[in-house]
Amino acid sequence: MASIKDVAAEAGVSVATVSRVLNDHPSVSDDARTRVLAAVEALGYRPNAVARSLRTDQTRTLGLVISDVMNPYFTELARSVEEEARALGYSVIIGNADERPDLQDHHVRTLLDRRIDGLLVSPTDGGSPLMLDAARGGTPMVFVDRWIPGVEVPVVRSDGRGAVRDLVAHLHALGHRRLAIIAGPAATTTGRERVEAFREALQAHGLELPDAYTGQGDFQAESGRRVTEGFLDLPEPPEVVFAADNLMALGALDAVRARGLRVPRDIALAAFDDIPWFVHTDPPITAVAQPTGELGRAAVHALVDRIEGRPPQSVTLPARLVVRRSCGEQPASPEPAPAQNRSQS
Repeated sequence: MASIKDVAAEAGVSVATVSRVLNDHPSVSDDARTRVLAAVEALGYRPNAVARSLRTDQTRTLGLVISDVMNPYFTELARSVEEEARALGYSVIIGNADERPDLQDHHVRTLLDRRIDGLLVSPTDGGSPLMLDAARGGTPMVFVDRWIPGVEVPVVRSDGRGAVRDLVAHLHALGHRRLAIIAGPAATTTGRERVEAFREALQAHGLELPDAYTGQGDFQAESGRRVTEGFLDLPEPPEVVFAADNLMALGALDAVRARGLRVPRDIALAAFDDIPWFVHTDPPITAVAQPTGELGRAAVHALVDRIEGRPPQSVTLPARLVVRRSCGEQPASPEPAPAQNRSQS
Protein backbone atom coordinates (compact mmCIF):
# COMPACT_ATOMS: atom_id res chain seq x y z
CA MET A 1 0.00 0.00 0.00
CA ALA A 2 1.40 3.37 -1.02
CA SER A 3 2.37 5.84 1.72
CA ILE A 4 2.32 9.63 1.76
CA LYS A 5 6.09 9.54 1.26
CA ASP A 6 5.60 7.51 -1.93
CA VAL A 7 3.16 10.13 -3.20
CA ALA A 8 5.63 12.93 -2.39
CA ALA A 9 8.44 11.13 -4.26
CA GLU A 10 6.22 10.42 -7.27
CA ALA A 11 5.06 14.05 -7.46
CA GLY A 12 8.51 15.52 -6.73
CA VAL A 13 7.27 17.55 -3.75
CA SER A 14 7.61 17.44 0.03
CA VAL A 15 5.42 15.39 2.33
CA ALA A 16 4.12 18.68 3.76
CA THR A 17 2.96 19.75 0.30
CA VAL A 18 1.11 16.46 -0.17
CA SER A 19 -0.58 16.96 3.19
CA ARG A 20 -1.64 20.48 2.22
CA VAL A 21 -3.16 19.24 -1.04
CA LEU A 22 -5.06 16.43 0.69
CA ASN A 23 -6.43 18.90 3.25
CA ASP A 24 -7.34 21.41 0.51
CA HIS A 25 -5.01 24.08 1.85
CA PRO A 26 -5.08 27.24 -0.34
CA SER A 27 -1.31 27.91 -0.21
CA VAL A 28 -0.43 25.16 -2.74
CA SER A 29 0.31 26.14 -6.34
CA ASP A 30 -1.88 24.78 -9.12
CA ASP A 31 1.10 22.92 -10.62
CA ALA A 32 1.97 21.18 -7.35
CA ARG A 33 -1.67 20.34 -6.71
CA THR A 34 -2.01 18.78 -10.17
CA ARG A 35 1.14 16.67 -9.71
CA VAL A 36 0.11 15.47 -6.25
CA LEU A 37 -3.40 14.48 -7.36
CA ALA A 38 -1.94 12.65 -10.35
CA ALA A 39 0.44 10.76 -8.05
CA VAL A 40 -2.41 9.88 -5.69
CA GLU A 41 -4.37 8.46 -8.62
CA ALA A 42 -1.41 6.58 -10.09
CA LEU A 43 -0.40 4.97 -6.79
CA GLY A 44 -3.94 4.37 -5.51
CA TYR A 45 -3.07 6.19 -2.29
CA ARG A 46 -5.75 6.42 0.40
CA PRO A 47 -5.23 8.85 3.30
CA ASN A 48 -5.25 7.46 6.82
CA ALA A 49 -8.61 8.65 8.14
CA VAL A 50 -7.69 7.99 11.76
CA ALA A 51 -4.49 10.03 11.56
CA ARG A 52 -6.31 12.81 9.76
CA SER A 53 -8.99 12.90 12.44
CA LEU A 54 -6.33 13.43 15.09
CA ARG A 55 -5.06 16.48 13.18
CA THR A 56 -8.41 17.99 12.26
CA ASP A 57 -10.48 16.79 15.26
CA GLN A 58 -13.02 15.42 12.80
CA THR A 59 -13.71 11.85 11.73
CA ARG A 60 -16.37 12.62 9.06
CA THR A 61 -18.45 9.97 10.84
CA LEU A 62 -21.98 10.20 12.23
CA GLY A 63 -23.60 7.89 14.75
CA LEU A 64 -27.20 6.71 14.39
CA VAL A 65 -28.98 4.93 17.26
CA ILE A 66 -32.36 3.60 16.15
CA SER A 67 -35.02 2.03 18.32
CA ASP A 68 -35.50 -1.25 16.45
CA VAL A 69 -33.73 -2.32 13.27
CA MET A 70 -36.35 -5.06 12.74
CA ASN A 71 -39.05 -2.40 12.37
CA PRO A 72 -39.32 -1.60 8.64
CA TYR A 73 -39.90 2.07 9.45
CA PHE A 74 -36.51 2.36 11.15
CA THR A 75 -34.84 0.25 8.47
CA GLU A 76 -36.00 2.72 5.82
CA LEU A 77 -35.02 5.64 8.05
CA ALA A 78 -31.50 4.24 8.50
CA ARG A 79 -31.13 3.73 4.77
CA SER A 80 -32.09 7.32 3.96
CA VAL A 81 -29.73 8.62 6.68
CA GLU A 82 -26.81 6.60 5.30
CA GLU A 83 -27.46 7.65 1.70
CA GLU A 84 -27.74 11.35 2.53
CA ALA A 85 -24.71 11.31 4.83
CA ARG A 86 -22.62 9.63 2.12
CA ALA A 87 -23.68 12.29 -0.36
CA LEU A 88 -22.40 14.92 2.08
CA GLY A 89 -19.08 13.14 2.63
CA TYR A 90 -19.88 11.43 5.94
CA SER A 91 -19.97 7.77 6.97
CA VAL A 92 -22.55 6.38 9.41
CA ILE A 93 -22.19 3.85 12.23
CA ILE A 94 -25.56 2.37 13.25
CA GLY A 95 -26.54 1.00 16.65
CA ASN A 96 -29.76 -0.94 17.25
CA ALA A 97 -31.29 -0.26 20.70
CA ASP A 98 -33.96 -2.99 20.25
CA GLU A 99 -36.32 -0.75 22.28
CA ARG A 100 -34.04 -1.23 25.33
CA PRO A 101 -32.65 1.81 27.22
CA ASP A 102 -29.58 -0.16 28.34
CA LEU A 103 -28.66 -1.04 24.74
CA GLN A 104 -29.31 2.53 23.71
CA ASP A 105 -26.80 3.73 26.32
CA HIS A 106 -24.28 1.11 25.22
CA HIS A 107 -24.39 2.34 21.64
CA VAL A 108 -24.28 6.02 22.62
CA ARG A 109 -21.23 5.40 24.84
CA THR A 110 -19.47 3.37 22.15
CA LEU A 111 -20.11 5.97 19.45
CA LEU A 112 -18.88 8.81 21.63
CA ASP A 113 -15.73 6.81 22.44
CA ARG A 114 -15.11 6.47 18.70
CA ARG A 115 -15.07 10.24 18.39
CA ILE A 116 -17.96 10.56 15.98
CA ASP A 117 -18.65 14.09 14.78
CA GLY A 118 -22.34 13.99 15.66
CA LEU A 119 -25.15 11.75 16.86
CA LEU A 120 -28.67 11.00 15.58
CA VAL A 121 -30.89 9.29 18.15
CA SER A 122 -34.45 8.00 18.28
CA PRO A 123 -34.78 7.74 22.09
CA THR A 124 -36.27 4.57 23.54
CA ASP A 125 -37.41 6.34 26.71
CA GLY A 126 -37.42 9.69 28.50
CA GLY A 127 -33.66 9.96 28.31
CA SER A 128 -30.83 8.34 30.27
CA PRO A 129 -28.33 10.49 32.23
CA LEU A 130 -25.68 9.52 29.68
CA MET A 131 -27.64 10.86 26.72
CA LEU A 132 -28.74 13.95 28.58
CA ASP A 133 -25.14 14.69 29.61
CA ALA A 134 -23.99 14.26 26.01
CA ALA A 135 -26.71 16.58 24.71
CA ARG A 136 -26.07 19.24 27.34
CA GLY A 137 -22.31 18.87 27.12
CA GLY A 138 -22.07 20.11 23.55
CA THR A 139 -22.07 16.88 21.52
CA PRO A 140 -23.72 17.72 18.18
CA MET A 141 -26.98 15.80 18.39
CA VAL A 142 -30.35 15.59 16.63
CA PHE A 143 -33.41 13.63 17.77
CA VAL A 144 -35.24 11.88 14.94
CA ASP A 145 -38.81 10.51 15.08
CA ARG A 146 -38.88 10.59 18.91
CA TRP A 147 -37.52 13.26 21.23
CA ILE A 148 -36.94 14.12 24.88
CA PRO A 149 -39.09 17.07 26.04
CA GLY A 150 -37.13 19.85 27.70
CA VAL A 151 -33.78 18.99 26.09
CA GLU A 152 -32.48 21.70 23.77
CA VAL A 153 -31.71 19.45 20.79
CA PRO A 154 -33.12 19.87 17.26
CA VAL A 155 -35.95 17.42 16.51
CA VAL A 156 -36.82 15.99 13.09
CA ARG A 157 -40.17 14.22 13.17
CA SER A 158 -43.53 13.83 11.53
CA ASP A 159 -46.82 15.18 12.85
CA GLY A 160 -49.41 12.44 12.72
CA ARG A 161 -52.27 14.26 14.41
CA GLY A 162 -53.87 15.41 11.17
CA ALA A 163 -53.60 11.96 9.61
CA VAL A 164 -55.10 10.33 12.73
CA ARG A 165 -58.01 12.79 12.55
CA ASP A 166 -58.47 11.83 8.91
CA LEU A 167 -58.39 8.14 9.85
CA VAL A 168 -61.05 8.49 12.56
CA ALA A 169 -63.24 10.56 10.25
CA HIS A 170 -62.84 7.85 7.61
CA LEU A 171 -63.79 5.10 10.08
CA HIS A 172 -66.77 7.12 11.32
CA ALA A 173 -67.99 7.60 7.75
CA LEU A 174 -67.80 3.83 7.26
CA GLY A 175 -70.18 3.41 10.21
CA HIS A 176 -67.70 2.28 12.87
CA ARG A 177 -68.37 3.50 16.40
CA ARG A 178 -66.45 1.13 18.71
CA LEU A 179 -62.78 1.97 18.08
CA ALA A 180 -59.85 0.60 20.10
CA ILE A 181 -56.13 1.35 20.09
CA ILE A 182 -52.99 -0.66 20.73
CA ALA A 183 -50.78 2.03 22.24
CA GLY A 184 -47.02 2.30 22.12
CA PRO A 185 -44.88 2.69 25.26
CA ALA A 186 -45.95 5.66 27.38
CA ALA A 187 -42.27 6.41 28.02
CA THR A 188 -41.86 7.47 24.37
CA THR A 189 -43.16 10.71 22.90
CA THR A 190 -44.64 8.89 19.90
CA GLY A 191 -46.40 6.38 22.15
CA ARG A 192 -48.10 9.17 24.12
CA GLU A 193 -48.80 11.43 21.14
CA ARG A 194 -50.62 8.80 19.07
CA VAL A 195 -52.97 7.87 21.90
CA GLU A 196 -53.72 11.55 22.58
CA ALA A 197 -54.38 12.21 18.88
CA PHE A 198 -56.68 9.19 18.65
CA ARG A 199 -58.66 10.19 21.75
CA GLU A 200 -59.03 13.79 20.54
CA ALA A 201 -60.19 12.63 17.11
CA LEU A 202 -62.80 10.34 18.68
CA GLN A 203 -64.10 13.16 20.86
CA ALA A 204 -64.55 15.35 17.78
CA HIS A 205 -67.10 12.77 16.60
CA GLY A 206 -68.78 12.38 19.97
CA LEU A 207 -67.08 9.07 20.70
CA GLU A 208 -65.26 7.93 23.83
CA LEU A 209 -62.18 5.77 24.28
CA PRO A 210 -63.05 3.38 27.14
CA ASP A 211 -60.24 1.91 29.22
CA ALA A 212 -61.18 -1.54 27.91
CA TYR A 213 -60.46 -0.32 24.38
CA THR A 214 -56.97 0.95 25.23
CA GLY A 215 -54.30 -1.76 25.24
CA GLN A 216 -50.68 -1.19 26.21
CA GLY A 217 -48.17 -2.40 23.65
CA ASP A 218 -44.43 -1.94 23.18
CA PHE A 219 -44.03 -1.41 19.41
CA GLN A 220 -43.39 -5.16 19.01
CA ALA A 221 -45.55 -7.71 17.17
CA GLU A 222 -46.10 -9.94 20.21
CA SER A 223 -47.70 -7.11 22.16
CA GLY A 224 -50.05 -6.42 19.25
CA ARG A 225 -51.09 -10.06 19.29
CA ARG A 226 -51.60 -10.11 23.07
CA VAL A 227 -53.62 -6.89 23.22
CA THR A 228 -55.85 -7.92 20.31
CA GLU A 229 -56.59 -11.25 21.96
CA GLY A 230 -57.79 -9.27 24.97
CA PHE A 231 -60.01 -7.10 22.78
CA LEU A 232 -61.55 -10.18 21.16
CA ASP A 233 -62.34 -11.67 24.59
CA LEU A 234 -64.43 -8.65 25.64
CA PRO A 235 -68.22 -9.09 25.94
CA GLU A 236 -68.51 -6.37 23.28
CA PRO A 237 -65.31 -6.38 21.19
CA PRO A 238 -64.36 -3.24 19.25
CA GLU A 239 -65.32 -2.88 15.63
CA VAL A 240 -61.89 -1.46 14.75
CA VAL A 241 -58.40 -1.98 16.16
CA PHE A 242 -55.94 0.84 15.47
CA ALA A 243 -52.35 -0.27 16.07
CA ALA A 244 -49.95 2.57 16.87
CA ASP A 245 -47.17 1.03 14.80
CA ASN A 246 -46.74 -1.46 11.97
CA LEU A 247 -45.30 -4.40 13.94
CA MET A 248 -48.15 -4.29 16.45
CA ALA A 249 -50.57 -4.22 13.50
CA LEU A 250 -49.04 -7.42 12.12
CA GLY A 251 -49.38 -9.02 15.56
CA ALA A 252 -53.01 -7.94 15.67
CA LEU A 253 -53.61 -9.50 12.27
CA ASP A 254 -52.11 -12.77 13.52
CA ALA A 255 -54.43 -12.76 16.55
CA VAL A 256 -57.53 -12.24 14.42
CA ARG A 257 -56.59 -15.03 12.02
CA ALA A 258 -55.74 -17.40 14.87
CA ARG A 259 -59.39 -17.11 16.02
CA GLY A 260 -60.61 -18.04 12.56
CA LEU A 261 -61.86 -14.49 12.02
CA ARG A 262 -61.43 -12.30 8.99
CA VAL A 263 -60.42 -8.66 8.51
CA PRO A 264 -62.57 -6.61 7.91
CA ARG A 265 -65.60 -8.93 7.95
CA ASP A 266 -65.34 -9.65 11.70
CA ILE A 267 -63.12 -6.80 12.89
CA ALA A 268 -61.44 -3.92 11.07
CA LEU A 269 -57.73 -3.07 11.37
CA ALA A 270 -55.73 0.12 10.77
CA ALA A 271 -52.12 1.03 11.55
CA PHE A 272 -49.74 3.88 12.14
CA ASP A 273 -46.51 3.63 10.06
CA ASP A 274 -47.26 2.35 6.59
CA ILE A 275 -44.86 -0.24 5.19
CA PRO A 276 -44.53 -1.85 1.74
CA TRP A 277 -45.82 -5.18 3.08
CA PHE A 278 -49.25 -3.73 3.82
CA VAL A 279 -50.26 -3.73 0.16
CA HIS A 280 -49.58 -7.49 0.05
CA THR A 281 -51.66 -8.54 3.07
CA ASP A 282 -55.19 -9.85 2.58
CA PRO A 283 -56.83 -7.40 2.72
CA PRO A 284 -54.34 -4.55 2.19
CA ILE A 285 -54.10 -2.50 5.39
CA THR A 286 -55.28 1.09 5.75
CA ALA A 287 -52.47 3.03 7.42
CA VAL A 288 -50.98 6.38 8.38
CA ALA A 289 -47.81 6.89 6.33
CA GLN A 290 -44.86 8.95 7.53
CA PRO A 291 -42.46 10.64 5.05
CA THR A 292 -39.64 8.39 6.25
CA GLY A 293 -37.07 9.12 3.57
CA GLU A 294 -37.56 12.87 3.91
CA LEU A 295 -37.19 12.61 7.68
CA GLY A 296 -33.87 10.77 7.37
CA ARG A 297 -32.49 13.28 4.91
CA ALA A 298 -33.65 16.26 6.96
CA ALA A 299 -32.09 14.78 10.11
CA VAL A 300 -28.71 14.43 8.41
CA HIS A 301 -28.79 18.03 7.17
CA ALA A 302 -29.75 19.32 10.63
CA LEU A 303 -26.87 17.41 12.23
CA VAL A 304 -24.30 18.44 9.60
CA ASP A 305 -25.40 22.06 10.02
CA ARG A 306 -24.73 21.71 13.74
CA ILE A 307 -21.33 20.10 13.16
CA GLU A 308 -20.21 22.65 10.60
CA GLY A 309 -21.24 25.68 12.64
CA ARG A 310 -24.52 26.58 10.95
CA PRO A 311 -27.69 27.03 13.03
CA PRO A 312 -29.63 23.73 12.88
CA GLN A 313 -33.37 23.75 12.43
CA SER A 314 -36.00 21.42 13.85
CA VAL A 315 -38.22 19.96 11.13
CA THR A 316 -41.80 18.69 11.36
CA LEU A 317 -43.36 17.02 8.31
CA PRO A 318 -47.01 15.93 7.97
CA ALA A 319 -48.05 12.28 7.86
CA ARG A 320 -50.90 11.21 5.58
CA LEU A 321 -53.68 8.65 5.52
CA VAL A 322 -53.44 5.82 2.98
CA VAL A 323 -56.84 4.17 2.48
CA ARG A 324 -56.91 0.52 1.45
CA ARG A 325 -59.44 -2.22 2.35
CA SER A 326 -58.87 -3.41 5.93
CA CYS A 327 -61.65 -1.28 7.45
CA GLY A 328 -64.54 -2.28 5.21
CA GLU A 329 -63.75 0.02 2.31
CA GLN A 330 -65.14 -1.02 -1.03
CA PRO A 331 -62.61 -2.07 -3.67
CA ALA A 332 -61.92 0.64 -6.18
CA SER A 333 -64.02 0.27 -9.30
CA PRO A 334 -61.98 -0.86 -12.29
CA GLU A 335 -61.44 1.81 -14.88
CA PRO A 336 -63.54 1.31 -17.99
CA ALA A 337 -61.68 -0.21 -20.88
CA PRO A 338 -60.79 2.29 -23.59
CA ALA A 339 -63.23 2.39 -26.46
CA GLN A 340 -62.12 0.41 -29.48
CA ASN A 341 -62.30 1.96 -32.92
CA ARG A 342 -64.29 -0.38 -35.11
CA SER A 343 -64.26 -0.21 -38.87
CA GLN A 344 -67.69 0.01 -40.44
CA SER A 345 -68.59 -2.40 -43.17
